[in-house]
Amino acid sequence: MSQPRAKFGWVMYDWANSAFATTVMAGFFPVFFKQFWSVGVDVNISTARLGYGNAVAGLLVAAFAPVLGAVADRGGTRKRFLASFTLLGVAATATFFWLPQGQWMGAILCYSAGLIGFSGAMIFYDALLPTVAAPDSLDRVSAFGYAAGYLGGGLLFVVNVAMTLQPHWFGLADSTAAVQWSFLTVAVWWGGFSLATFYWVPEPIVLPSPSAGNSIGQAWRQILTTLRHARDRKPLFLFLLAYWFYIDGVDTIIRMAVDYGLSLGFAAPDLITALLMVQFVGFPAALLFGRLGQYWGVKRSLFLAIGVYMLITIWGTFMQHRWEFFGIALAVGLVQGGIQALSRSYYARLIPAGRSAEFFGLYNMMGKFAAIIGPALMGTVGLAARHILLKRTSAPEAAAGIADLATRISIASVLLLFIVGAFLLWRAEEHAGPDRPSKRPPST
Repeated sequence: MSQPRAKFGWVMYDWANSAFATTVMAGFFPVFFKQFWSVGVDVNISTARLGYGNAVAGLLVAAFAPVLGAVADRGGTRKRFLASFTLLGVAATATFFWLPQGQWMGAILCYSAGLIGFSGAMIFYDALLPTVAAPDSLDRVSAFGYAAGYLGGGLLFVVNVAMTLQPHWFGLADSTAAVQWSFLTVAVWWGGFSLATFYWVPEPIVLPSPSAGNSIGQAWRQILTTLRHARDRKPLFLFLLAYWFYIDGVDTIIRMAVDYGLSLGFAAPDLITALLMVQFVGFPAALLFGRLGQYWGVKRSLFLAIGVYMLITIWGTFMQHRWEFFGIALAVGLVQGGIQALSRSYYARLIPAGRSAEFFGLYNMMGKFAAIIGPALMGTVGLAARHILLKRTSAPEAAAGIADLATRISIASVLLLFIVGAFLLWRAEEHAGPDRPSKRPPST
């Protein structure tokens, strides 16, 4: 099997699963959850439900990520785990089609299962990166994967948006039916294009695995070893902590942006259009960030992206007009793929050879624990602010203003995550030196 075909097969998984990230996670699910499955519920309560649903799914993935990675490294079963989690995500996404109105709990359960499938699969997808890319091409291949994801997810999203705006073109009764069918198209897209990855990306050759029971027991012991090695490698450990915080802010904005816009009273079609802008700006921007990391430095590029996200958060807290949401979408599109791609490729340089699934399990665990904190923080801060503000006034006419202010306070809390992440990344630079992550003790 040729290396170009393996690289193409690896990139195609980003093309496939980004349909879930775009149409479901960022696009239609927050709208449909608030307007269909949580119809008639206070906006702060529905936002909290969505935030806690994200948090529970993230907690489950984070708890099992290192174990799964260590087992896969020992057994040479990364593609098998990738396929299993993909099947879970595809099945959960397809189930949205049959959920009736008002079933918010069922929607949260299916959404959580879909997130578990999506996030769990990413552990093993990321771990295959060193298999298909040489060390000097990690940045470029990683960025190309994210760019393909933006393009693939964006193309299906265009079709899905057209279905909701003009349902009669597709023989559908109304926009509600169009959204339900859109969830089904995501399941088919994700499952179908993933076949290229399963067929063309080779499974790394490993030593014969022990029995299943021993493998799991050894995996738990390996987690402690992984954590100890990460702690002993100061640049790696500090980078993981930095990543924990700043990617938390990124994931929270991805998952909660549409819900936030709805809570402020923006129209759903405008929010969906802004998401389309993110996808198609993100495609070339992710490629450019891959080049920027090579020529300007990975850490400098990461600091640039974090700084942009800080400005985005501040702008989002105070925005009042429809055009501002489009401006924020443009800014997000310029840096979202870049910060994800360069974080992944930078980390791939830090980890010991032959243990990529194990260390990417730890990497994804940090990211998924971050996905617990961010949405839960936003939901909790919003509810707490609403409660405090309601206690200070009993005027019925003030209720709408209180809900709006509480929502803005909730998004402002995300700024703290970027500040802490930037500080820890700066500390990691002090230990590693500028863009020299390969200076590490040999693995044992």
